[in-house]
Amino acid sequence: MKAKLKFIAAAASLMVASAGAVAQEAGTLEQLLNQVKSNRVSEAKVNEQREAEFRSARSDKQALLRKAQAALKAEEDRGTRLNKQFAANEVTLTEKATELDQALGTLGEMFGVVRQASSEAYGRISTSIVSAEYKGRGDFLAEMASESKGLPKLKELEDLWFALQTEMTESGQVSKFTTEVVSLDGGTVQQEVVRVGSFNLVSEQGYLSYDAESKKVQPLGRQPDSYLVATAQNLTDASSGVIPFYVDPSAGQILGLLKQKATNLERFHNGGTPGYVITGMLVIGLLIGVYKIITLTLVGSKIKAQLKNTNNPSSANPLGRILAVYHSNKNVDAESLELKLDEAILKELPSIDSGINVIKIFAAIAPLLGLLGTVLGMIETFQTITLFGTGDPRQMAGSISMALVTTAQGIIAALPLILMHSFVASRSRSIVHVLDEQTAGVIAAHAESEKA
Repeated sequence: MKAKLKFIAAAASLMVASAGAVAQEAGTLEQLLNQVKSNRVSEAKVNEQREAEFRSARSDKQALLRKAQAALKAEEDRGTRLNKQFAANEVTLTEKATELDQALGTLGEMFGVVRQASSEAYGRISTSIVSAEYKGRGDFLAEMASESKGLPKLKELEDLWFALQTEMTESGQVSKFTTEVVSLDGGTVQQEVVRVGSFNLVSEQGYLSYDAESKKVQPLGRQPDSYLVATAQNLTDASSGVIPFYVDPSAGQILGLLKQKATNLERFHNGGTPGYVITGMLVIGLLIGVYKIITLTLVGSKIKAQLKNTNNPSSANPLGRILAVYHSNKNVDAESLELKLDEAILKELPSIDSGINVIKIFAAIAPLLGLLGTVLGMIETFQTITLFGTGDPRQMAGSISMALVTTAQGIIAALPLILMHSFVASRSRSIVHVLDEQTAGVIAAHAESEKA
């Protein structure tokens, strides 16, 4: 209604504007009247044309509306028909499922049994190291275990049987084959690998592991003890015969635990500062002992040479220097000579006994330092228990290692130091004994010469 009023107002304004224009063009009133009549007729024709167009457009819109209503009605009828068909299909599916169950009978249990057996076989075969040699043999088992929706076919049952039989047969075989092995730098190299049943993979690098997810053969993060790796290398180099070999019956689990085993170097560092001090004392004590053994051996050999020629004393050995004192004091009495010779022996003793007491002290201190490290380790252990409790023993492992390792280091250091001290002290006493013996002989000979 508002649009129609706007249209009438616009038309009226247009008529007024046209009348004004005509009035300007007409010269007389008669001319003006004639022009108004002619304009009125032409405008009436225009208006009739516009009204006809509006009515025609209205008829088109009504036709479109009726067409849309007809399409909506057709779709509603189709939806009703499909709902009825869907309900009928549901009933048919239920009837067919019942008929299928009745027709299968006990064969229906085969589906569940085969699916369960396929799942178990896939879990065992996919993680078996035999799959490193025979790749892709478990893919169809995964499909049977997860994607199969019907009864297994005869070929699928045969493939399942063959897969289980192959796993059992290969678990008792030692096979050598070439495959890709992940190197330590992250790349892959073609390498000859020996498979020992379903237990271990070995190569020139030592023991290998099989990653079931990536389906790749890779070396262990850290190889076990050298004597175990040596047997693996012997097996790789052998072509026939009986080769002694350490087998991991857990298919890698024990080797995984051996990777966590601490090496001797790691145990040494677990001793901490007390362990380093004990080691330093051991090294210094052994060096002193070796030095004293060498020097005392040289001194002993020079003394033996001097014993063969006592009349010509040499200043290059303790006995020669003592004999030189005797030769320079032959004219004194026996008591004075004895005092002078004792004095000469006392001068030689420091050089002979030097360093021996240091070895003895180190041998006594080493166990005490080990005990100190044990006490410090136990203190740290109790502090860890106070802070974190006893839920995770690994948190206490470092302190306990220090407590145990330092004690062992102290005992290990004390044993060779005690032996070294005993050996060096024995050599020293033998030299001093020779000096005392020769001095006593010289004094006795001098006393006899005085009586004569």
